[in-house]
Amino acid sequence: MRTNSMNTLRKKYKEKIAADLKNKLTIGNVMAVPRLEKIVINCGLGEAIKDKKVIESASAQLAVITGQKPKIARAKKAISSFKLQAGDIIGLKVTLRNERMYDFLEKFVGIALPRVRDFRGISKKSFDGCGNYTLGIREQTIFPELDYKMVDRLRGFEITFVTSASDNREAFELLSALGLPFERKKER
Repeated sequence: MRTNSMNTLRKKYKEKIAADLKNKLTIGNVMAVPRLEKIVINCGLGEAIKDKKVIESASAQLAVITGQKPKIARAKKAISSFKLQAGDIIGLKVTLRNERMYDFLEKFVGIALPRVRDFRGISKKSFDGCGNYTLGIREQTIFPELDYKMVDRLRGFEITFVTSASDNREAFELLSALGLPFERKKER
């Protein structure tokens, strides 16, 4: 998956998108233009408390999707109503930066999102106010590199795009320029 040449999306950002954003957002310094810092993928595994094989299966699937081994997330404190002990495995987390981040974003926008059934664009309401955007995926099968033999059950996960933008408007402009297909206003 790795290439010696610079990623095409990263190259496009440096050559064209950054300059366009600088003009559109009226920013004086090129270094102040918002950029994508990292992509964090979280997968909650509540059923891992009962069945430990779930962790191995989900970890292998997430590694194939992202190209990076996931980090195990453990419970910080015990919750008796969920039969959860402190230190139990409750999820997986992958943080992508640099080349892998841009590779994943290109694959996500160009290949995975078009495979979502009845897709009309992603919501504009999931910005956190600080320039970050979180998107939920219902099933991992939208990624073509994942072999159906690996899938024991459908699992969802969330993808967080962390940007250096100071507000939602700047982050929206950046993510739109990078190719995320936001939903359009409904015409009547």
